Amino acid sequence: MMVKTRAIVLRSIKFGDSSLIVDMFTEEIGRISFIVRIPRTSRGKIKKQFFQPMNILYLEFDHRTRVELQRLKDVSIAYPFFSIPFEPTKTSILLFLAEFLFYTTRNELQNVNLFKYIVSSLEWLDNVRDSFANFHLVFMLRLSKFIGFFPNFEDYSPGCFFDLRNGCFCLKIPFHSDFLSPQEVGVVGDLMRMNYETMRLFRLSHSDRNRITELTLYYYRLHITSMPELQSFHVLRTLFA
Repeated sequence: MMVKTRAIVLRSIKFGDSSLIVDMFTEEIGRISFIVRIPRTSRGKIKKQFFQPMNILYLEFDHRTRVELQRLKDVSIAYPFFSIPFEPTKTSILLFLAEFLFYTTRNELQNVNLFKYIVSSLEWLDNVRDSFANFHLVFMLRLSKFIGFFPNFEDYSPGCFFDLRNGCFCLKIPFHSDFLSPQEVGVVGDLMRMNYETMRLFRLSHSDRNRITELTLYYYRLHITSMPELQSFHVLRTLFA
């Protein structure tokens, strides 16, 4: 079946002397892996730089359901970033999100709303000039809406604990250690009400931001099988000091 779709690059790994294995999240099908041959000459239509993490592409390929690695027929840039490649802070955020999405979308089939959320978020980050220190927090917390374990704040009342394992609020401390204190729940509740336009109004310290990131990643690891600690977080936690 010939497929034309937009796609987001999550990871590319060198394979042999002139090929890449590229993992992408596509709008029409979901997660797919490709083997991509990179021409040795600059005249080739397929460029290695197309497959940088979080690039948004147009793809055309013959989708074969029984083949593990698909082959591209055509590829081009769908949205050329104009600020992200030249701003180290934004680039670091993108590398973190690429690793985060590599694991959180691993089993995703077609999810158009999720795809559009990611694309619109990337476009927002590319266009904003400042006040984006909380971007990755808002991105991660709101992403959980699309993959099935967004906290239901209708059950929230002041003084509640949040059970991370079961994704619910409770009046008493759970019989395990995976929970948020009422104070931490209040901070997360504020973040849930943020969007990209209003997040600049919420002042978080460097340590608070890293703590919330750690808690959010831990929450995801409890709900996604085999999601490891993210190596890129070590770089991200040094930003916005």
